[in-house]
Amino acid sequence: MPKTPRTVRRTALTAGLAAAALAFSLTGCATYDAQSPKSAREAAYKAADTDGKGGAGGKAALPAGAVDCRKAKCIALTFDAGPSEHTPALLKVLAQKKVRVTFFLLGHNHVDKYPDLVRQMGQNGNVLGNHTWTHRRLTDLKPAEIRTELDHLDSEVERLTGKRPTLMRPPQGRTDKKVSAVCKELGLAQVLWSDTASDYATTDSALIHKRILKDASRDGIILLHDLYKGTVPAVPGIIDALRAEGYTFVTVPELLAPAAPEPGKVYRP
Repeated sequence: MPKTPRTVRRTALTAGLAAAALAFSLTGCATYDAQSPKSAREAAYKAADTDGKGGAGGKAALPAGAVDCRKAKCIALTFDAGPSEHTPALLKVLAQKKVRVTFFLLGHNHVDKYPDLVRQMGQNGNVLGNHTWTHRRLTDLKPAEIRTELDHLDSEVERLTGKRPTLMRPPQGRTDKKVSAVCKELGLAQVLWSDTASDYATTDSALIHKRILKDASRDGIILLHDLYKGTVPAVPGIIDALRAEGYTFVTVPELLAPAAPEPGKVYRP
């Protein structure tokens, strides 16, 4: 059976993500300075103590309703490259489980295809971030091209939701000082991850579950993609299993709080 244009696009994205993950794991791409969520959090508390402004209403006060990750065993669940045809099922699971997540949205054939889903994804305490417009490797681009990739997505999300993203995940996890400079200009903090299931390479939900549980850690950031059909069926079990281990699910901003995401900075557990 011949491939449809939709199948070809999805196959290309899958192959690109798989190759990217392999390249990232082999090279590390350590051409940037990164800060862990925990260290950002502790630095904010320390600064408040030094300034004598800690406590209720002080500089280091947590946002209203935020989880205190110094006390709770926090972990952030994040999803890249949505929305997709599987997003409604994911949103239903998250609502039922009362879990807030961070979505890093992809523009072409995703945000522009499912505008109503973008609005729904930004509800119930979820956070919308930027995963570029066309998933190009930013480190290969000129600053003007990087700016276009990021600003296009930010502007469209702002048009749809009234709120401009402040978080960005670089495709393939590839970033450098050039990318960081553009992100700083655009008000975007970069967010990497500590735990992924390589769900672009399998439809086995049980395997996805096993891989996530194996590498889960306190103050960690989980990377999944609702784009792939094996992922969403694995999510309820992942949530239940991690809760049984004492984890509390938070958004990326909550994981950093009381620190605020700093534009241009790279956060990696």
